[in-house]
Amino acid sequence: MKRFRVLFALLVVVVFSGFVFAGSVGDESLQKLMDGNKRYVEEKLAGKDLGDNKRKELLKGQKPFAIVITCSDSRVPPELLFDQGLGDIFVIRVAGNVVDPIALGSIEYGAEHLNSPLLFILGHSNCGAVKATLEAKGKPEGNIGAIVKKIKPAADAAKKKGGSEDVILETAIHENVKNVYKDIMSKSEIIDHLAKEGKLKIVAGEYSLATGKVEAIELPKLANKSEKSH
Repeated sequence: MKRFRVLFALLVVVVFSGFVFAGSVGDESLQKLMDGNKRYVEEKLAGKDLGDNKRKELLKGQKPFAIVITCSDSRVPPELLFDQGLGDIFVIRVAGNVVDPIALGSIEYGAEHLNSPLLFILGHSNCGAVKATLEAKGKPEGNIGAIVKKIKPAADAAKKKGGSEDVILETAIHENVKNVYKDIMSKSEIIDHLAKEGKLKIVAGEYSLATGKVEAIELPKLANKSEKSH
């Protein structure tokens, strides 16, 4: 009687701050970011080479392991809150962490030309841009109106869901992050393609100004463009 050896592949899933690591593209990069955030929160920062040798090494080129799109808020520096050093992450910052063609082009550059396997959309608690949009009356002055216009759908959705002022603000922050994701996927064929080909992992989270922690925000499942046309 022949013996057959049955091999079982074990899939190890690790959950940290709501993020799931399952061994796919970008997971190692996500783990690096979350490990760095853990060090930041616990005030056990890793020693980083910021000196002449590191600068000379980076003259040869950059290979950031992640792209981070986040708010311009001075209290939300990605390199610090993720405890990363020179050349580690490719950062795009704009008030309200919204995207326009220039921001999208920057994300595409990081993903397609620098081959970063992870895109992290990072909102933050008590976001001033979101709060200002919720409180806006009339037409905003100057180019700030362009930011308000981008965030307004999230603000309207949050108001519709209701709750206290704090709850509405928190809901709007989450809705805005989700809308940024939808914007990226609908307006960038490059990112859409890379994500669907399994070459780019896209995740989102919220940074707490109070605790320093980054917690996951679940992104919506989007219909394929072919499905939308029917």
